[in-house]
Amino acid sequence: MERLHRNVCEGVVNCLNDIFFGGKYADKAIERTLKSNPKWGSRDRKFIAETVYESVRWYRLLQYIANCEPNDFWKISGAWLLSNGTTLPPWKEWSSLDASSLKSRYEEAKKTRKIIHSIPDWLDELASNELGENWENVLLQLNEPAEVILRVNTLKTNLQSLKKTLLLKNIATENISFASDALVLSKRQNIFSLPEFQNGLFEVQDGGSQLIAPFLRAEPGMRVIDACAGAGGKSLHLAALLQNKGKIIAMDVEEWKLNELQKRAKRAGINTIETRLIDSLKAIKRLENSADRLLLDVPCSGLGVLKRNPDAKWKLKPENIEQVKNTQKEILETYSLMLKSGGLMVYATCSILPSENTEQVKYFLSKNPLFEWVDEKIVLPTTQNDGFYMALLQKK
Repeated sequence: MERLHRNVCEGVVNCLNDIFFGGKYADKAIERTLKSNPKWGSRDRKFIAETVYESVRWYRLLQYIANCEPNDFWKISGAWLLSNGTTLPPWKEWSSLDASSLKSRYEEAKKTRKIIHSIPDWLDELASNELGENWENVLLQLNEPAEVILRVNTLKTNLQSLKKTLLLKNIATENISFASDALVLSKRQNIFSLPEFQNGLFEVQDGGSQLIAPFLRAEPGMRVIDACAGAGGKSLHLAALLQNKGKIIAMDVEEWKLNELQKRAKRAGINTIETRLIDSLKAIKRLENSADRLLLDVPCSGLGVLKRNPDAKWKLKPENIEQVKNTQKEILETYSLMLKSGGLMVYATCSILPSENTEQVKYFLSKNPLFEWVDEKIVLPTTQNDGFYMALLQKK
C-alpha cells in the first residue's frame, strides 16, 4: 500500500470498535464494513481485512507499545502499521506515535509472556497449567495467520487434476504431507468466485480438520451420523470417503447451518446426506442403536483455531470454558445412544486443552463400561493446520 487514505483507515477503526465494543465477530464486522463502501478496490479491501485481523491478534501487545487506552483503535492500528514499516500520515490521531518509543516498549514487553504473545491473563494461566512447557510453542503457532487450505472433492476430480487446473489460472498450490486430499494456496487470494468452487470441485477446510472424517473409519454403504454437523464440512468429507454410497444423517441444533449444508452438498454432487434438526431429545431417541459410525464434533472453547478467529481470545471468559465442558459431557452421554453395538464413534474438538479432550473421554468411559477406547490423535497447531483433538471409541 503506497499511501494511506483516511476513509480506509476509518474503516479499520470502525471494525475494531464493532469487534471489541459492539460484540461482532471479526469476519462479520469486516464484511459489514466492506459492504459500506462499494468504491473500495481490492487493495483497500485487503488492507482493511489484514489490518483488522492483525490488530485484533496483537491487541494487547499493540495497546502496550502504543501506551494507550483499550479503546484507542487509531493508536492500536497505527502501532501495527508503524511496526510493519508503513509511513503514517501526519494525522492528529497518530501524532504521539513514533517508531523509537514503540521499539523500546516492545523490548520491555518481551519480559512478559502474556503481553508479548498478546493473550489475556486468565488464558495464559489456564493453558500454562494444562499444557506445561508446550504452551509457549503452541502460542507461537496460534499467533501466525492461517493459510488457505482446500479439500479436493474426490467425487468430482482428483488432487493432481485440480492442482493443474488452478495453476492454469495462476493459482499455485502445494500438497500437504499429512492430508491426502488437501492443497494449500501458495498465496492468499479469493477463490470463491472460481467456477471450480461454484461447481463443487473443492471446499475450503483446514488441514487438521481434514484428519477427522478419515479417523472415523467409515466405509461405503454404512449408515453414519454426524451429530454436531454445523454447516457440514466434515459431513461432505465423509460423503466423499463413502464414495456417495450409504447414508449420512447430519444433525444440528441450528437450522440455518443445516440449510447451508444442503446447498454445499448439492454443489458437491452429494445425494447421501439427510439433514435433521435437533429440536428436542426425541430427535436423538428416534435414532437409538442405528448408526454404524457416529461423529461427535462437539462445541468447545475453540482455542485450537485462534489463528483463524483471533477475536475469540478476547471474547472468551473462564466461565464459558466451564459451561462448554458441561455441554461436552451431556452430548457424549446422550448422543452416544445412537451408536449400534460394534460401531465406532469419534469425539472431536478444536481445542488444545486436555480438560476438554482426553479428560472428557476418560470421564465418559468411567461412566459407560459398554464403550472402550481404541485410539486418539492430538493435533497441535502448525503452519498448515489448526489445533484439534480426536478420540476413537467402540461400543462393545
